[in-house]
Order: sequence, then C-alpha cells, then structure tokens
Amino acid sequence: MNSLYSILLLSSIAVPLALSFDKKLRFYKQWKYLFPSIIVVAILYIAVDVWFTKIGVWGFNNRYYSQNTLFGLPVEEWLFFMAIPYASIFLHDSIVLYFNKFRIKQKSANVLSVFLLVLSVLLLLFNFDKAYTVYMLTTTIAVLILSFFDSSETTSRFYLTFLIILLPFIAVNAILTGSFIAEPVVWYNNGENLGIRFLTIPIEDFGYAFSLILFILLFRNKLKTWFDKSL
Repeated sequence: MNSLYSILLLSSIAVPLALSFDKKLRFYKQWKYLFPSIIVVAILYIAVDVWFTKIGVWGFNNRYYSQNTLFGLPVEEWLFFMAIPYASIFLHDSIVLYFNKFRIKQKSANVLSVFLLVLSVLLLLFNFDKAYTVYMLTTTIAVLILSFFDSSETTSRFYLTFLIILLPFIAVNAILTGSFIAEPVVWYNNGENLGIRFLTIPIEDFGYAFSLILFILLFRNKLKTWFDKSL
C-alpha cells in the first residue's frame, strides 16, 4: 500500500483547506504570513531530516510511499512539513477565534515555559549520546527562548490549543509509526532516542511537534509585525 503516507497527509489537510474560506475565520487571509513561515521553518527541519535519514537515526518503509524521493527523503516527507503545520495552525486559529477564553494567563504561560526550559536543559545534559533526543531538546529550548521575545502572548493560548492539536497528531503519527498496520511507515533507531513510546510514537515526537508548530506561530507573528510596520 505505497499510497498510505499520501492518504494520511491528504486526510490531515482536506478539512482545514476546505474550511479556510469560512466567512468568520477567513483563514486564507493568513496565507501571506503563514506560507513563508512554514517554508522557512520547514527548510531548517528538513535539513536535519535529510541528515538523520542518511545516518540512520530514522528511515522510511518503501512499502508505504510513492518511491519518489528528493535528497533521500520521500516526497511525502517533504509535504509533511507543509500539510501538518497548516492543519495544526488552522486548528489553533479556529480555537482562538471560536473559544476566545480558552487560554491561561500569560504569567502562568511564562512560568510553564521556564519549567519546560529547565526540564529540557536537564534532560539534554544526561542524554548527549542520543541524536534524536538531543535534536528535539535543542530545538525546544531554542523555541522556548524565542517565545519570551514574542509580544502577542502566543504561549498563553498555544499551551492549551496544543493539547487539542495532539489529538489528530496522535491519530496520524500512531499509524506512521506502526500502530494498526503491519510495519511502520517511519522507523526509528531506538539507540538514538529515549526508547519511551506512547502507543508506537517515540516520546521525542511530541517535543518535535511542539517546537515545530510554535516556531511557525512565532515566525508568523514576526512577519505580521514587519508587514504592519511597512505599511
């Protein structure tokens, strides 16, 4: 079933794309900020993805993708960095619009950010021998630091919306990592991660998703600021 990866991506983005023209949300108006943000951040993450695939930190099962590759990555993996962030940020913005009070106080968000920052640093100090763990923690630390320079109080909302985003994330990623199917679409070298899994999902994937989505949100905020100043 070499179309499974494509099917998962299409399933993830179909509804967000269809509802991007909702009269109240008008998500399409975010495209001029969102797509550049997704592309810039994706380039950074894909560069590491290419390297980690080359050295065997993770890899892809050719039973489940189209066989078209670029720099050693299936085309579907490149599209992952467009489809999943788009769907995730669509969900974030929808929750912010329709459930405006679904947030925590910014002071509480800052305290949580500091806690996660300290925890990430401590975990990093004891796991320098695990490439994926180091990468996930390093990106999480960097994005958390960047969040303190964001004036739009993004984290006060994101810490809650991320919990909702995790629901479709778990559904898709569980299949990608081997739940409910004979073999995983994406396999991981357990010598390069903590070896802790939720279902079949490496625990690092949750930090990876957290930093990826928050990084794009912060970048989008910055683009909006630059755009407004140029008017």
